[in-house]
Amino acid sequence: MADDSTTLVTGATGFAGCYLTDALLARGGRVVGVSRRAVWPAAWSALAGRAELVACDLCDGVALAAVLRRVRPDRICHLAGYASVGGSFKEPEAAWQGNLTATRRLCEAVEASGLSPRILWVGSGLIYGQPERPGLVDESCPLRPDTPYSASKAAADLACFQMTRSARLDIVRARPFNHTGPHQPADFAIPNWARQLASIERGEVPAVLEVGDLGTHRDLTDVRDVVAAYLLLLEHGEAGAAYNIGTGVSHAMGDVLRRLVALSGLTVEVRTRSDLLRPAEQGHVTVDAGALRRRTGWAPARTLDETLADTLRAWRGGAMDTPGARPG
Repeated sequence: MADDSTTLVTGATGFAGCYLTDALLARGGRVVGVSRRAVWPAAWSALAGRAELVACDLCDGVALAAVLRRVRPDRICHLAGYASVGGSFKEPEAAWQGNLTATRRLCEAVEASGLSPRILWVGSGLIYGQPERPGLVDESCPLRPDTPYSASKAAADLACFQMTRSARLDIVRARPFNHTGPHQPADFAIPNWARQLASIERGEVPAVLEVGDLGTHRDLTDVRDVVAAYLLLLEHGEAGAAYNIGTGVSHAMGDVLRRLVALSGLTVEVRTRSDLLRPAEQGHVTVDAGALRRRTGWAPARTLDETLADTLRAWRGGAMDTPGARPG
């Protein structure tokens, strides 16, 4: 990437957005982040002096057009969106607005701007839903979304493909499956477990770990490896193409929990909470990320146990709430 280039990152203050912003800055060039509230999370406060951050509602086409005119990005990484799978059942309109409407407004604003940035659109592997047949899920599998979240992501994915055809936009579509790591909010399973274990270790709560459905299987990738894939796709991805991002190994969530508890060294009672169970759950899915590997040479650099240990370490150290803390 050229040192004098400008990259616009939507959703820059989100979990993966912070890691991506940091990685882009390390490569040189100007990075401008966009979020609803122009405030970096406490754990990433060090980004404040390194990357510009602007407030913008991506569903507001006028405001978005103004940002594009001022920033004039060479590349756009579109990570912003509605992120809660379970929450999307309670507020489906917010999911559709955050995932589909925001994506459409961004594409329309780029088309009207006269600019020609490379766009990396970040979607979700959940758009495949539960496959009809067991086996590897590759990019040719039909989309069978079974939640408002995944349906809105699938629609945005197709809208991006359409804009590469009708408007000739240079869009590469990333379809990451589950990713986790230090500084992920406790709304998600693994950081939630790590937070509870850290609290138990400090004697703040009884040795009881509350969980949701442990019978599902997930392909789990470290967020830092996912961001490495984003950077490679930004440089080498084929316009109009979609790329799965995953390790190709599916883990039973019950086994993941046992590994995390073992890393903590604690003895705990595990209790299932009915309110943590979702109306629809993707069952056993194995990701085929062959297209990504062939195109970019990407491979995950971290094992699941390394990711779990780093996540637990972050919660033990209070890194989520410590200003200026940086990921390991």
